[in-house]
Amino acid sequence: MAGPTPVSALIHAATMVTAGIYMIARSNILYSMSAMTMNVVAYVGLATALLAATIALKQNDIKKVLAYSTVSQLGFMFLALGTGNYVAAVFHVMTHAFFKALLFLGSGSVIHAMGGEQDIRNMGGLSKKLTITYVTFLVGCIAISGIPPFSGFFSKDAILLSAFEHNKILYGIALFTAMLTAFYMFRLLFMTFSGKFRGTQEQEHHLHESPAAITIPLIILAVLSIVGGFVAVPEALLHGGDRLGEFLAPVIAPVKHANPVSHKTEYGLMALSTVAVLFMIVFAWMKFRNYQRTEATGFGKVLENKWYVDELYDKIIVNPLHKFGGFLKSVIEKSVIDGLVNGVGKAVNYGGRQLRLLQSGQAGSYVLLMVLSMLLVFVVQFFLRK
Repeated sequence: MAGPTPVSALIHAATMVTAGIYMIARSNILYSMSAMTMNVVAYVGLATALLAATIALKQNDIKKVLAYSTVSQLGFMFLALGTGNYVAAVFHVMTHAFFKALLFLGSGSVIHAMGGEQDIRNMGGLSKKLTITYVTFLVGCIAISGIPPFSGFFSKDAILLSAFEHNKILYGIALFTAMLTAFYMFRLLFMTFSGKFRGTQEQEHHLHESPAAITIPLIILAVLSIVGGFVAVPEALLHGGDRLGEFLAPVIAPVKHANPVSHKTEYGLMALSTVAVLFMIVFAWMKFRNYQRTEATGFGKVLENKWYVDELYDKIIVNPLHKFGGFLKSVIEKSVIDGLVNGVGKAVNYGGRQLRLLQSGQAGSYVLLMVLSMLLVFVVQFFLRK
């Protein structure tokens, strides 16, 4: 996240999120042969989605919120893969590319206007100055939250439906995670664009809409975020139109659910997820439309510090490895390895000094040594040889 925002947009919208999803979707015939493997993929995906969503709730860096959002959406994609709906996973990759690229480039526009500031606690009221950025960012938030008829609704609905048909508990947790998605995204939107400006006077004086080189891509991506979902309309709506499934049919066989739901149930699930998401948006609006800066306490502090995962890694993995490396350096390296290498060198030097004493330069000594050597050979040959 330390890189330029266009690079972040590329990585999080298109590059990073596609590799693992593509691998499993392309190898779907192998994964489908093992129910246990599919369950592992589904459970790990759902756990990832939930954990990343909770972390995003309390992040204050505008790009970090979007980064953990990406991790959470990756979890949704793996949930779809684990429940056997490979098309829904690929579909979410596509729609996610539209609105996540839009959101990251929108955050870049905000950072540009704020003179490099990324802390949303120091923003607010930007909708008056950055109208195009605000409208397009709002489109991205609506799309990722899964409100019809925006693109995210169709792909996320397909994932939730697949989870519902696979396991009701998975569906419940996935729906709760989708609600968290709507909450943290609109928290980001309201803290950034609503209320009063909380930055410095210098920042407020230089606030301005970004140039066309930034806003035109935002507008294009906003349009795609609105209409992108219509490539795979559910059968229950408008008699279907799953062009994406038809396109992927040579590689991914059509999904055959063990417990398919009726259209009536599917309508109910769509309505439930939409109402739940709208409720979270209203809740976020009430809580953050006039945000005043406060410090996180209690459980909020835990979420702000990302469940202390980094600190846990330091204690369990990093610090022990550093100590083990220090032991190898100070004891094994210096005493054992260096001692062995230096010992060989010292032995060679000592042997050389002792052999040098035989080279006295006296011919009588050489003749005596030669005679003694010959006698030694005769003794060995005649008395000790078996």
